[in-house]
Amino acid sequence: MLAVISIWLWPMRVGWNVCSRNPLPLKVFRIRKGITMVENSLLLTDLYQLSMLECYARYGMDATASFEFFVRKLPSRRGFLMAAGLEQLVAFLEGMHYSNEELDWLRESGLFAASFVDDLAELRFTGDLDAMPEGTIFFPDEPVVRVTAPLPEAQLVETRLVNLLHFQTVIASTAARMVLAAPGRQLIDFGLRRAHGAEAGLLAARAAYLAGFAGTATLAANRVFDIPVVGTMAHSFVQAHDDEAIAFERFARVRPNALTLLIDTYDTERGARFVANLAPRLAREGIAVKAVRLDSGDLAAHARAVRTILDEADLQNVRILVSGGLDDRALLSLCSSGAPIDGFGVGTSLTTAADAPALDCAYKLQEYAGRPRRKMSEGKVTWPGCKQVYRHYAADGTIAGDVVALLDETADGEALLHPVMRAGRRCGLLPRLAEARAHAATSLARLPAPLRRLQASGVSVRISDGLRSLADDMDRARRGS
Repeated sequence: MLAVISIWLWPMRVGWNVCSRNPLPLKVFRIRKGITMVENSLLLTDLYQLSMLECYARYGMDATASFEFFVRKLPSRRGFLMAAGLEQLVAFLEGMHYSNEELDWLRESGLFAASFVDDLAELRFTGDLDAMPEGTIFFPDEPVVRVTAPLPEAQLVETRLVNLLHFQTVIASTAARMVLAAPGRQLIDFGLRRAHGAEAGLLAARAAYLAGFAGTATLAANRVFDIPVVGTMAHSFVQAHDDEAIAFERFARVRPNALTLLIDTYDTERGARFVANLAPRLAREGIAVKAVRLDSGDLAAHARAVRTILDEADLQNVRILVSGGLDDRALLSLCSSGAPIDGFGVGTSLTTAADAPALDCAYKLQEYAGRPRRKMSEGKVTWPGCKQVYRHYAADGTIAGDVVALLDETADGEALLHPVMRAGRRCGLLPRLAEARAHAATSLARLPAPLRRLQASGVSVRISDGLRSLADDMDRARRGS
């Protein structure tokens, strides 16, 4: 079953290399169970990627290149990041090609030579991909993904690769902090309506579930990724009724499974008393009130008052869920205060990663034609060559430190990058989302105690002697000394 929504992209005249012609329909959403929902169009790239490819083609620059994706530094308040988005990247690389319609558009655009566009028809990804598994904790300067392929292929994938890995890594890292802030509590993604577009909302639901969220309110995320879907009601449902108690009763009879009632439309404690009166009558009919939800006010104080009302009515099994402007700091405060809250619905701060919406990440050339390469731009110097990350653990099983070393160096520790694709094909089945989620939980459990408490203390990342020596040799050669 395939659902397709089309949008029209209209080019604008802005003084750069932009053509004006008939619009090209770009199919954006392909919602299909278990498959990435975004069409892998190679027009989802920057103009300069194809500009470089045309130059590479003119001068026969198609030797093997290796690029690595990494983060230069952590955002403030962050002590770690969590890798995510690999499944979508692999799907993109496997399906990488230009459709006939896209090739026609490129020919008519006049942006590129016709012969170059003709050659693009044969372009496929034939290279290798090595990566940290999704759910792996990582730190600055550590390659998370390495692409090794003929230079044009490795270059062209940059934009979409960064787009896919960066976004889900941002969200998974944000969600992981929330999981650590609210241990033992149920966390639900409520963020689709505030996400920056539909793709962002769906991938945010996936990344949050990977990091340890229990479910999502987004139906499409259930269909595409099998993420448990959870929901209550809106305040408008209660407002549409003249009587709040009647609204609760009607909803309960129509939606009796996993019944959760939103009780703060008018007066939170009054709403709780309505539930206390209604629950015994529903129970006689086999309908159980599973939870109540609070969405406003002093959530800790209201939760305590509601818990008292429910307990006095012998409704100890009715859980209290809260939502409304929550972030990791609010979760930490509510949980540390001892408020009787069983779960949280988190929206805006999750799907927009409001406190750290972007990472200082990069996808840089590390080797070409058998020679290491090093960027020397001020403030953006890279470590040259193809690398591996080795992790060491303390006696208690927590992460003690990492070493970034060259591939041909001998190093101890757990190697974090693993083969994912060879010669354009998967090496095997990727872990299912449930398996990646379990790996993420193990990764969080192995964080040092300060990081589990959300302190911004870092884990030591050491650059190996061999890597430093290579960089020094390259610097001397560049200076001519």
